[in-house]
Amino acid sequence: SLPDAAASMLLRILAGVARMNGGSLEVAGIREQSGDRQARIGYVGREPGIPDWLTPREALEIAVAPLGLRRPDAARAIDAAAARAAIVADELARPIRRGGRSLLERVAFASALIPDPEVLLLDEPLRSLEPTRRAALLHLPERRRTMLLASRHPASEAGICTHVALILSGRIAVVAPLSRLEEEGLPLSLPGIEALAPRLRA
Repeated sequence: SLPDAAASMLLRILAGVARMNGGSLEVAGIREQSGDRQARIGYVGREPGIPDWLTPREALEIAVAPLGLRRPDAARAIDAAAARAAIVADELARPIRRGGRSLLERVAFASALIPDPEVLLLDEPLRSLEPTRRAALLHLPERRRTMLLASRHPASEAGICTHVALILSGRIAVVAPLSRLEEEGLPLSLPGIEALAPRLRA
């Protein structure tokens, strides 16, 4: 869980949609931009950027096209991603705008899942959903996967995240397991994570 605009920029850089001023970057064992890299990394920005006049199926067909799958395999990938994002059959054929923000966010999430990525980069994902339903969708148990989630509300990520990180003044000030917050008697909140920083340096 990462708060603030700096976290959004970090996810954009990791996803390859924003450039670094310098340095090097490695994600999922790959350094350079490539089709393989994009297939192994899923990204959902704070604003999904999906036209709401599309149907969910049309949006997912666009997402699956770069994979070059045969039609039956592409259809199976779309159906699997839609199911994991709780997009039901009736919703698939209607314009996204009819389902509101909730459907838009679920379609963006499903699009990121299409290639079954090793790394998921999620910026305030599925915020329009009820907390229990949101947590259920973000829990993806079918394979080992790294999920980096930017959040302004760390407490809402309980049960989803295993570690927290904090960026201050463009630098990583905290990276710690949730258990460290518990050991220090600190809450899973921005003030709690900020209070952990000096204790880790001690």
